[in-house]
Amino acid sequence: MRSILFHIGPVPIRAYGLMLWIAIVVGLWRTVRAARRTDIKPEHVIDLVIYAVLGGIVSAHLTSILLDLRYYIQEPSAILNLWSGILSPSGGLRGLSFHGGLIGAIGITYLYTKRKKIRFLEMLDLLSPGLAISYAITRIGCLLNGCCYGIPTHLPWGVRFHVDGALTPPSHPTQIYGSLANILIYLGLVMIARKRRFTGQVFYSYLAMYSVYRFLLEFLRKGVTAEVAFAGLTQAQIVSIL
Repeated sequence: MRSILFHIGPVPIRAYGLMLWIAIVVGLWRTVRAARRTDIKPEHVIDLVIYAVLGGIVSAHLTSILLDLRYYIQEPSAILNLWSGILSPSGGLRGLSFHGGLIGAIGITYLYTKRKKIRFLEMLDLLSPGLAISYAITRIGCLLNGCCYGIPTHLPWGVRFHVDGALTPPSHPTQIYGSLANILIYLGLVMIARKRRFTGQVFYSYLAMYSVYRFLLEFLRKGVTAEVAFAGLTQAQIVSIL
C-alpha cells in the first residue's frame, strides 16, 4: 500500500487520485483516436469527456451519500470530502460509487449528444472501450490506496492491507482481479466494435460484461469492503442484476 506516492512541496500526491487522472487521459486518448474513424468529431469527444467526468464524479459522490446516509448524517463534514479515503467500518473507501458515476455520465452524454445532434448510442459505443481501460487503470489506484480488497485467502498471492493502524490477514487483491477483468472486457469490446451489427451493440456489451464481472467479484468482497444490502447480495450485485 502506498496511499500517498510523493509530495510536491506541501501537497501530497495521492495514488488513487493520480491513477484516476491517468486513467482519464488514457481513455480519452484511445477514444479520440477511435473517433477519427467515425463521423464524430474528436473535439466533441474531448468536450463530452470533460463534462462527463465532472458530472460523473458528482453523481458518484451523491450516490455514495444516499447509500450510506446514516454515516454522512453523523459525519456531515465528509459530504465535501471526496478524496481523503475515509474508511468505513468494513474497510471500504467512502466517497465514490462507480454505478452512480456511470449513470451520471450517461445522463451527461445524453444531454450533450442531444444538443450537438449526435446519435446517443453511437457516442456510447465509441466511449465504452475507453471506459473499460480507464476502469482497469483506476483499480491500480485502489490497490495502492488499500481499499476495495477482498476476503481472507490462503492463496500465495494474498495481500495484507493496512486498515485503522493494523494489518488485515492475507486477502484477495480484488483490485488486481478487477483490473485484469476489465482489460479483457476492453479487448472484447474492441473485437465487437470491429464487427458491430447494430448501433448500441458495443455499449450494451459493456454493460453486460461489466455486470457479470462485478456480480462475481462482489462474492470476494462481501462482508469485508462490500456490505450485504438485501437477500444476501451487495448493492453492487443488485444493480448488476438489474
